[in-house]
Amino acid sequence: MTGRAKEVQELEDLYKRKKPELVAIYGRRRVGKTYLVEQTFKNRFSFRHAGLSPIENSRIGMTEAQLTHFYNSLRSYGAEDTQCPATWLDAFFRLQQLLEKKDDGSRQVVFIDELPWLDTANSGFITAFEGFWNNWGCHRDNLMVIVCGSANSWMLDKLINNHGGLYGRVTYEIKLMPFTLAESEDFFKENGVLLSRYDIAQSYMIVGGIPYYLQYFKKGLSLAQNVDSLFYADDAKLTFEFDRLFAAVFKKPELVKAIVIFLASKNAGFTRKEILEKLKLTDGGTITTALNALITSNFVMRYMPFGLPGRVEHYRLVDPFCIFYLRFVGNKQRLNAEFWEENVQSQSVVAWRGIAFENLCFQHIGQIKAALGISGVATTQSVWSKRSDDTEGTQIDLLIDRNDNVVNMCELKFYKDDFVVDNKYYRVLQRRTELLSGVIPKKKVVHSTLVTTYGLTYNEYSGVFSSVITLDELFR
Repeated sequence: MTGRAKEVQELEDLYKRKKPELVAIYGRRRVGKTYLVEQTFKNRFSFRHAGLSPIENSRIGMTEAQLTHFYNSLRSYGAEDTQCPATWLDAFFRLQQLLEKKDDGSRQVVFIDELPWLDTANSGFITAFEGFWNNWGCHRDNLMVIVCGSANSWMLDKLINNHGGLYGRVTYEIKLMPFTLAESEDFFKENGVLLSRYDIAQSYMIVGGIPYYLQYFKKGLSLAQNVDSLFYADDAKLTFEFDRLFAAVFKKPELVKAIVIFLASKNAGFTRKEILEKLKLTDGGTITTALNALITSNFVMRYMPFGLPGRVEHYRLVDPFCIFYLRFVGNKQRLNAEFWEENVQSQSVVAWRGIAFENLCFQHIGQIKAALGISGVATTQSVWSKRSDDTEGTQIDLLIDRNDNVVNMCELKFYKDDFVVDNKYYRVLQRRTELLSGVIPKKKVVHSTLVTTYGLTYNEYSGVFSSVITLDELFR
């Protein structure tokens, strides 16, 4: 299994421990949570069940449908063919009976996938699950219960950070993250898809490191051909994915989509106040819940822009798939089946690459810090813009503010060749350094850093950069 060695080892270690385990796995939809558990344990399940999707099923009668489906899973694992449970209390008692019947002293693994989908309105699911674990499960030294969910806010609020009967009951949690560039490269190699690192980086800028999307890339096709196949062909796999993403895991999908669409309109993001004003919302719990859900699902990043007075938080859309979709797919009335191949060198695509590369760098801060030799140094990352009376002002794509009294002023450049600094750009960088030096504490110094694809052409101006980080280093 590509890219999940750490998580597999964690699960195997938990399996070997001789104590009850309640393991919660959460992460963005399509990131591979189910696949991780199934490939790790394969034929070792004592019981496995997955909740019914609210998209494919009517919400009317959903509790009854979920209970019937759970009963069918019980029967498939050897439970007696009796009457379908009428409540979740009864359903979990049946599960308890099944596990006791099958108990031979060896480790019992129970896997309940898409747990939040089971918690339908007024169903009493959480109370029943709490009773199952607190009254019985937590006393079984050979029991390992694994629960998964893509509704991250539910997993955090109702389970991991529960303040009621499940408080502190989760023994281990795993937030499954998207693949890194290196893991994406390994995935492509595993599937026989041959792409250069330049094109793998672009694929990441389009769909992120989401295994579900990467699996649709076909060997023998160029990147452009694959993008057309995924988004623009008559049978494109991801044409309707944007709507599915939000409908399946968010309580208020239309509100969440509206926030995402608005955030996509400016790369630096917006303040909470600006979001409220644009969407004509009142401040309160609804917007807080929606924003937190987007943050925990890695669609949105919350950050504090450097140097702004009042330390006002900003929200920035960072999910590559959403950014790409809203820019090049969702706003088109009619899709040309070869759109990407025909427009790959267009100005709009070139401009998008610059912005998308910025997000890619934010998602690989760990690799950038490693290349700078500061992996162990505490840092904060941000963007910075400043207006000046005598100039047009400036904007810095990425600032790494370090606890060792250095601020890395990073220029992020996605180029086909080595980057060249000319006299004009040299002056721009000098001016940016002067402006930034004027607002940071006197004990700190600015290091100008270039993050680019292939490197830097050395000339009389190239010394303006104190360090250069290439795409190869982002693949570490």
